[in-house]
Amino acid sequence: MSKREKSISTPIIGNVPFSEDGLKQLEKIDNKKLLLEYPTVYIIYSERNGMYQVYVGETNNIKQRTKEHFREGNRYAKGSNMFVIGHEHFNKSLTLDIENKFMLYLTGNEVIKNLSNKRDNPQYRYFPYEEMNQIFSKSWKKLRKNEQSLFPIEKVIEDNALFKASPFHKLTMEQFEARDKIINRVKEVLNKGNDHQLILVEGAAGSGKTVLLSSLFYALSEENNENTYMLVNHDEQVKVYNNIAKKLGLQKRLNEKVMKPTSFIINDKFENEDNIVLVDEAHLLWTQGKQSYQGQNQLQDIIKKSRITIAVFDPQQVLRTQQYVEDDDLRKIEENAKNNGNLIELKKQLRMNASQETIDWIKTFVYRQEIIPFPKNDVKYDLKIFDDPRDMYEQLKIKNQNQESGLSRILATFDWEFKEKKSGTTDLYKVEVDGLSLPWNNQLKSSNKYLSWAERPETINEAGSTYTIQGFDLNYSAVIIGPSVKYRDGKVIYDPDFSANKNATNKRTLKNGKKQKIYDTLLPNELNVLLTRGINGLYIYAVDEELRRVLLNSQKNI
Repeated sequence: MSKREKSISTPIIGNVPFSEDGLKQLEKIDNKKLLLEYPTVYIIYSERNGMYQVYVGETNNIKQRTKEHFREGNRYAKGSNMFVIGHEHFNKSLTLDIENKFMLYLTGNEVIKNLSNKRDNPQYRYFPYEEMNQIFSKSWKKLRKNEQSLFPIEKVIEDNALFKASPFHKLTMEQFEARDKIINRVKEVLNKGNDHQLILVEGAAGSGKTVLLSSLFYALSEENNENTYMLVNHDEQVKVYNNIAKKLGLQKRLNEKVMKPTSFIINDKFENEDNIVLVDEAHLLWTQGKQSYQGQNQLQDIIKKSRITIAVFDPQQVLRTQQYVEDDDLRKIEENAKNNGNLIELKKQLRMNASQETIDWIKTFVYRQEIIPFPKNDVKYDLKIFDDPRDMYEQLKIKNQNQESGLSRILATFDWEFKEKKSGTTDLYKVEVDGLSLPWNNQLKSSNKYLSWAERPETINEAGSTYTIQGFDLNYSAVIIGPSVKYRDGKVIYDPDFSANKNATNKRTLKNGKKQKIYDTLLPNELNVLLTRGINGLYIYAVDEELRRVLLNSQKNI
């Protein structure tokens, strides 16, 4: 810690009733000038049956701003309390930034039912920008002494899926420029009455697409709530967006503004020529009819019902034959977006705290199908190869129990049979390999069905698949690479005969009517999704003996 960090003083916090009497109590607090004469951040809160309603704000004059809330008939007035946070270094930019960070962390708190602010205004470089995180953390810890339920340990919040998909993350300059460009483009199209526009955001796993889209959804909903929708074709992720939108007041009930694509496509009530439709993970959209969707291309059907479609897309995360986009169709989509100035590319890796050498090692393994020398001196990322899956699992559980390591789960390629259970069935499908046996793919009973798979405490005792983990982060992931991935004659090969994932190994009917196997695209994508989940570490066990041997040898040679 630097001398400057050590010298930063502790914030002053007043905890008073949200009332005229509460304002008078602020006059009696030591160092009251930091609360009454400086910019402050304030949090209004009320609790009922263990659930909270919270409002976060910042102001240059806490007395005047609080009286404005009274005049506005703020719904938190009766029986509410208020924290007022002051600091000797507070200025307008710093309070705006800390206000935004409180919104970020409180979004991830499950005991908050409603969270209000109506502003998304993160700041960038200012004095004293470098002090913001420390002042926030000191404020949070001090608040925790007053209300532990409202302000749990920061790491607990950071592991929550709502936190990870919150619209209040501070964007990188690349994300900020993309967000600014898209919002300006939306305004231009709506004001000029332009024909439909497809805005395509491309980026690899971990490049920040979800955070960007969540930020856009919040900002555009505040401007155009009636006709702004979020579509996502991933069961786990749609729960997350639904809960965020309801908590932030973007929708009154679940599935009103956030829903699966088919629900939007088939329902006539969503017909409106000014719809703004955001599509998370557009690579998961069906490009062939399946189940309740009988059309031919979900993206085209969405486009027909909207003025503007904003879609994030990564072709290396297409996992099913029904989602496969033929090369010429993909080129047409990209060219159309590019020709209209609507192609956005995110290139920076944000998820993994790994060196470029480690990222290149994973990509070379998956897509070039080669095992190159093991990464050296990656002090921030824990990459390990194991020769015993039980040892790997035990070390992962230790990481999961450690608050510093946080949320960790074991994953596997889809090489073990799994089918939806019939009613009354008690036998569980399992991943069984070399002495390790775990239930497989979201079968364990949960006390909270609204949590994503990774967040449920019981799933540390289960192996997850691409279908439960895609779109989510883990701090540490342990991946069992099943028998569909082998090493032969100096190359990694993908063997569809040993995969249980029929969605990846069945033939796809192309536009020309021919049936073609595309597992050589889909199985690498499956492995890529699994190997890129871990923020701080990746553990690997390979079932195939030759693959395991060459991976272990690579590790020994560093």
